[in-house]
Amino acid sequence: MTTAPQQADPRPTLTIVKDNAPEAVEGTVVEHQGTEVATRPAWLTAAQDHVRANRMYAPWIARGYWLLARNLFAGYRDDYPQMIDTAKAARKVAAGDAAAEAKAHNLVQTRRADYRRHRLTYSLKAGGWTAVAGAGITVTAIGAPILDIPLALAALGIGAWHGRPNAAGQQAVLGPGNGSPAPLLADGTPLAPGDEKILEALKKLGFEGDIIEPLTRQADGTANVVVDLDDTVTALKGKAEALAGALRRDVSMVDVSKGTHANQARIWLADTDPFEGTRPSPLLQAPGPIDAWKDGVPVGWGKRGNTVRLLVRNQHTLIGGTTRSGKGVGMANLLAGAAMDPRINLRIVAGKENGEFDSLGRSGVAATYFKPNPARLLALTKALIADMDRRNRLLGKLGKSKMTEDTIMQLGGIELIVIDEVATYTSPGSHDDRDQLLENLMQIAAVATGAGILLVLTTQLPQVDIIPTRLSMNCGTKWAMKVDSGTQSNTILGSGLAGSGGPDASKFDPPRPGLGWLNNPFAGGTDLARSFDLDEDERGEITLLMKHAAKLRDDAARLAGQWDDPIERYLTEKTGLSSAAGGPERNGSPGRVGGPRTDELLVSRTIDVMVDAKVDRMKTEPLTEALRDRWYPGLTADQFKKLMKEAGAGSPVALGPIGEDQNPRGFKLQALTSIQRP
Repeated sequence: MTTAPQQADPRPTLTIVKDNAPEAVEGTVVEHQGTEVATRPAWLTAAQDHVRANRMYAPWIARGYWLLARNLFAGYRDDYPQMIDTAKAARKVAAGDAAAEAKAHNLVQTRRADYRRHRLTYSLKAGGWTAVAGAGITVTAIGAPILDIPLALAALGIGAWHGRPNAAGQQAVLGPGNGSPAPLLADGTPLAPGDEKILEALKKLGFEGDIIEPLTRQADGTANVVVDLDDTVTALKGKAEALAGALRRDVSMVDVSKGTHANQARIWLADTDPFEGTRPSPLLQAPGPIDAWKDGVPVGWGKRGNTVRLLVRNQHTLIGGTTRSGKGVGMANLLAGAAMDPRINLRIVAGKENGEFDSLGRSGVAATYFKPNPARLLALTKALIADMDRRNRLLGKLGKSKMTEDTIMQLGGIELIVIDEVATYTSPGSHDDRDQLLENLMQIAAVATGAGILLVLTTQLPQVDIIPTRLSMNCGTKWAMKVDSGTQSNTILGSGLAGSGGPDASKFDPPRPGLGWLNNPFAGGTDLARSFDLDEDERGEITLLMKHAAKLRDDAARLAGQWDDPIERYLTEKTGLSSAAGGPERNGSPGRVGGPRTDELLVSRTIDVMVDAKVDRMKTEPLTEALRDRWYPGLTADQFKKLMKEAGAGSPVALGPIGEDQNPRGFKLQALTSIQRP
């Protein structure tokens, strides 16, 4: 039997509903509006959140007007007070130098005039804005409703704009639409505007960094900042000129030194050129003695006003520059300081026939001194090489590999050989012995430093045919003053520096006498330095210093002729002439040795002293002193009287009243001139 399929029950399933069914809701049936839900725009929500996060901009507005007021007064003063103080300090340093003092005084007046003009201009601008603001307040106060709301919004907007975090250098509130925070110091302190400029300048040069110590202005008008770089300080020093340009300063007004590690730079900034004025040598105030081996010789000053000292040990020196560049003054500072150390044997080879070095001969300070004479210089180099062998043998006996402070005098002192205008002796075709002379100089430069034999070379033609690479590369101390080209600068300082962002002595603008790039190995690098002002022609300062040096050397029995000098002994044996202290005439002309004190030459020189002094009689003591300073180091009054008697001038006689002396004894010009002169 077939069963028919069951049909689905069309009736709905019934549910038992409890009695607490909801009450009926009264209302009106309206047309269906769709399924979408209405929402606010995202930008409006972000703006509301931003305003709420920044507390309705109230802190921004307050900070903005505070910054405006602060900047108003800062702009009114600007950097003029510091620049005026710096100029006044330079005027104080220049006291005593009429020309420099007048120049410094003019700078002070110029800075003050600039400051007055700046304040007037700034006051007019500030007054204009104040008038506009006052007009707005007046309009609002008298009741102009249509302007109240726009003016109020403008006032709030100005405050908020100038007080926004990025403008104020503060950390931004990280709310929606607020952008990235302003840069901070490493410790979270906000950057000052000056710090931002430092980082911007570094970024232009390809350096990133963090400010460790913010820009701090010093009492002298300079400023310092410490930055941790992503590269080494050495790399930044190689771009010193570019850094100065990025900071809107000259290279002499920016200095970079290493901090606590290789990537930490200490940057120093000045508002004025530290080399604009001149400075006298400190030796004029404190003429010695000097320990040139340990403390060095003061030759000039650096960017920060620090005294630059060159140690006389283990280094040869090369000084180059064009005519009138000041290299002679730089060398004079080195010579004057070295003269104050009796352990140094000064041997001077002049490049010209003038009397530039005569004061060192007259005083007896120069162990050797002669004017242009290539054959004698060749003989001197042979004497030095022979003495180097003697010194090395002695070092071997002492168990030393090189001269040390305690062996200086055991070896016979430090040999310092100054060859002025070396081109006179080394230029191609200058003389027949040129090649041999160059070979000897290069040998001394290469192997003689350990024996205490040091060269000082100066030239106004820094070219490889004058100073070969084998010679210049062994000169550790190099001072490049104004030269004509980058090639000449590289000849002195080293190839590749000029033209690659390094020091270039052809780019001094303006050039200043004595200003140059100084590679001082004992100070750890190359930097600008200007030599102290030391004048002989007009102020006689070298002669004055040589009197002090002669006294120091006399006390140590180290004046020329007071000690056994193997170099002069060699020269005398080979040439028959002596150049000790400039030769018999003390003027750089070698002569035959033999007792000029026991013949009429002593009488002749005594007459010269009296004629120069414009007197017809002179006491024994002043005569002795004058002769000692000019020709006869170590001469005593008793020796002088004895030698004058041997020369036929007799003994001192009564001269009659001279000053406070009623009856002094000495010599009369008329009596001396009656003696036949040589």
